[in-house]
Amino acid sequence: MRSSVIKKGTWLASFMLAVCLCAHAEVKLPAIFSDGMVMQQQTKANLWGTATPNKKITVTTGWNGKQYVATADKNGAWKLSVSTPEAGGPYSITFNDGSKKTLNNILIGELWLCSGQSNMEMPMKGFKNQPVENANMDILRSKNPNIRLFTVKRTSTFTPQTDVAGTWKEATPANVRDFSATAYYFGRLINEILDVPVGLVVAAWGGSACEAWMTADWLKAFPDAKIPQSEADIKSKNRTPTVLYNGMLHPLIGMTMKGVIWYQGEDNWNRAHTYADMFTTLINGWRAEWKQGDFPFYYCQIAPYDYGIITEKGKEVINSAYLREAQAKVEHRVPNSGMAVLLDAGMEKGIHPAKKQIAGERLALLALTKTYGIEGVNGESPYYKSMEIKNDTVIVSFERAKMWISGKNCFESKNFEVAGEDRVFYPAKAWIERSKILVKSEHVPHPVAVRYGFKNYVEGDVYCDGLPLGSFRSDNW
Repeated sequence: MRSSVIKKGTWLASFMLAVCLCAHAEVKLPAIFSDGMVMQQQTKANLWGTATPNKKITVTTGWNGKQYVATADKNGAWKLSVSTPEAGGPYSITFNDGSKKTLNNILIGELWLCSGQSNMEMPMKGFKNQPVENANMDILRSKNPNIRLFTVKRTSTFTPQTDVAGTWKEATPANVRDFSATAYYFGRLINEILDVPVGLVVAAWGGSACEAWMTADWLKAFPDAKIPQSEADIKSKNRTPTVLYNGMLHPLIGMTMKGVIWYQGEDNWNRAHTYADMFTTLINGWRAEWKQGDFPFYYCQIAPYDYGIITEKGKEVINSAYLREAQAKVEHRVPNSGMAVLLDAGMEKGIHPAKKQIAGERLALLALTKTYGIEGVNGESPYYKSMEIKNDTVIVSFERAKMWISGKNCFESKNFEVAGEDRVFYPAKAWIERSKILVKSEHVPHPVAVRYGFKNYVEGDVYCDGLPLGSFRSDNW
């Protein structure tokens, strides 16, 4: 009798141990690796997670039945990469370290990270009192199982995180309504032209500073950036340096993707003198951490807006054209980058322009032409090259303008100014002659400098191939 009890007790203990081990053995994956996800096609795509320490994990890819093996380290962490096929699906992936876990409804296609501040975060439904142009009808027509959406939950923290909160969703009216408008319009055009699945991962926070998306190491070159030394130093959840990198970006690093789109800069408008260097450092830093080479990085130039509205009474209104100028420098410094000019798509009284389709589709034009090699269309705006002076007239030349310059209103522009040696700028008459713009003012008989659209708010009126010229100045005053 006693022997039978002992045997029964031993069996029960063994059974309970096996149950515990099986429960512990289940592979755990970050939120970005879940049902409905999109993986980058035709590459070695990273996967990682946790499992039983020191145990082997077998990963089987549903598109070809191939098995990959990794061994969890002493903390249970593991990582491997799998070969992905041409775009297609849906497929499944099975993870097994003694207990199976299967992800279903996986598509293979083009995966993009979409980041920045409120103009990237702004959903298709808009903000209250701030709609997105044509959004209601575009939401209605948005059902598309080949476009998948993932929004990273806002997280601000002193300590780098290992996971984010969020779920993959298919494009349906209900899901698109709450998703980034700029990112959606970008992805919609990529999907339409390439006819492949598209995955969009949005990590954005309204009002966030560039510094918040960077590490303390990268910010050493910028002494004005007050790097927190503890959680208590986080005075602003979206502006304090490093906190959004830690909470929202760090968990995504290593996710194999095609590239990044970015819409940020409004929060840095009052410190434009550091932005070109800082933004360049951010891009180079992200690329170094990702270890995926110089992946494409396309970004929006901030749209015109009257920043006097948010300037404290009695203080000088800072001209955001200096920030736009800093942004324009970056695409000439950083390889495999490009800037979507929005000089014709701002709102004088609204910092969140309604024309999000323009923003998203101009980013997509950059990707389609520069990354995907679509020929026959132009994705880059014309760019100021040089000027020469003949008597009382400034003659302006441009780069990236093979089809020459055109005006919104026939062959004239209302956005040019010239100055003489006194450095006082006067509105000028500007007209187009073949590939040049000629500029003069009766108030400046001997011009030495020219500016275009170099104000907080302006409605751009110079184009090439339907893409607007960005604001510029010939001087460095």
